Amino acid sequence: MERTDRRRRGITLVELLVVVAIVAALTGLLLPAVQAAREAARRTACLNNLRNVGCALHGHLLVKRRFPVGCLEWRGGWKPGPARCLAWSAAILPWLEEQPLFGEIDFGRPFDDPANAAAAGVRLAVYLCPSADRSGGPAWMGRTDYGGLTGERITSPNNPEKGVLIHDRGFAEREIGDGLSKTIFVGECSRGPWPDGQWINGRNLFDQAYAVNWPTWEDELRSRHTGGAQALFGDGAVRMLSDTIDRQVLAAACTRNGQETVAIPGGDR
Repeated sequence: MERTDRRRRGITLVELLVVVAIVAALTGLLLPAVQAAREAARRTACLNNLRNVGCALHGHLLVKRRFPVGCLEWRGGWKPGPARCLAWSAAILPWLEEQPLFGEIDFGRPFDDPANAAAAGVRLAVYLCPSADRSGGPAWMGRTDYGGLTGERITSPNNPEKGVLIHDRGFAEREIGDGLSKTIFVGECSRGPWPDGQWINGRNLFDQAYAVNWPTWEDELRSRHTGGAQALFGDGAVRMLSDTIDRQVLAAACTRNGQETVAIPGGDR
């Protein structure tokens, strides 16, 4: 009689479970690294956005001999009115390679006038932090995750305003006594809802009253980045300001002419 040697093929249930366990363990080890790499890429993209904004602010300075007004004709609330309430971030569009969009805006009318609706609704990647997950504000307006600094309320009331991008006034370089490299112009404000966070809306300004990323309903330096928020200084440098930065140092960086002699941590980028 012939004997046929039939070999068993496939794997056992135990072997399958071992393979699944190994794959799950490897995935658990790799996933945090992948997420960290993605966040690093998003943070770099955010940094480059702010660098471009800094170049545009200096383009405005070269042509107009002063930095833009933070908000032209401020208006409180969302009720229509004659005040234009136009933002610094709309004024610098020509230096962000958005000259056609700039030409569509009627700067003689309010930011929320129907004549400006089409332009206001344009989404601009340069004003959006890739890490942000923010809602709030009118859906038909282009969002911004970056706000201009009007000053600080850490050491004293911000009246008159101590920052650079303030209401109804633009500054020449010589008027920024603390120096461009020590003065924050623009910072992230993207951790929570920001109803006024649209690039055409002149209310996309804030003053600093708490630590970076402090949980508050107010508009502050806050981001979705781990450990801090990025800020654009007047010389074009972008620095990651840590959650643990000394509040007195932070306050000094938010003023244009406080005569403080402090070193701003974070390093040039």
